Amino acid sequence: MTKTALITGATSGIGRATAHEFAKHGINLVLCGRRQERLNTIKNALSKKVDVHTLNFDVRDKEKTIEAINSLPEAFKSIDILINNAGNAHGLDPINDGNLEDWDAMMDINVKGLLYVSKSIMPEMIKRKSGHIINIGSSAGKEVYPKGNVYCASKHAVLAITEGMRMDLNPHGIKVSAINPGLVETEFSKVRFKGDAKADDVYKGYKALQPEDVAEVIYFAISRPNHVNIADVLMFCTAQASSTIVKKEV
Repeated sequence: MTKTALITGATSGIGRATAHEFAKHGINLVLCGRRQERLNTIKNALSKKVDVHTLNFDVRDKEKTIEAINSLPEAFKSIDILINNAGNAHGLDPINDGNLEDWDAMMDINVKGLLYVSKSIMPEMIKRKSGHIINIGSSAGKEVYPKGNVYCASKHAVLAITEGMRMDLNPHGIKVSAINPGLVETEFSKVRFKGDAKADDVYKGYKALQPEDVAEVIYFAISRPNHVNIADVLMFCTAQASSTIVKKEV
């Protein structure tokens, strides 16, 4: 039977790469994001392979999130796979210099947004006694690094929520996984450094993970047999040993 996946943050990076990977394998898609033009572009590209529906909303907005997911047409209402990918990092400041708006943005998107979307999708999965939720965490959820404070806290929260979800949804036969990448070459650094040229240096001197690398691991996780759940994955590029150790060519 053809499955349907809902992906948040589908307009760029890991979300977009996952949409392309799933389409290759015939999985129908509900693509969510804040940029409708980009959603349209991806929909046009992938509609040749699978059925695609787009939802334009910001996961920070509780009402809009619930309203958007409730508006899904009948053919897309049954979500088999949820990829909670929407996330961001703002700023790289010592905590004493932290910007309150940056803190709000990270907690609202990375933690509360994930909860709002999951809350909207879980009842249907529970009713069917099947489904797979994958939360995109980060190596920052495994270890804290200098000036990472609130971002790391938000990703530690993602891991705690993932573990809690796995326990609470266990009686309903729902799989729950966390995929935690290290350095991935996406728009992430441009957002974090707010367009500053420093963002261009983040991926210089080594080969970072590409969004497609992460998408392949996500597909691996969702394509296991029913009795197998890939609960937690930490993935780095070869040049990275930890959040603070990266081998760069000079």
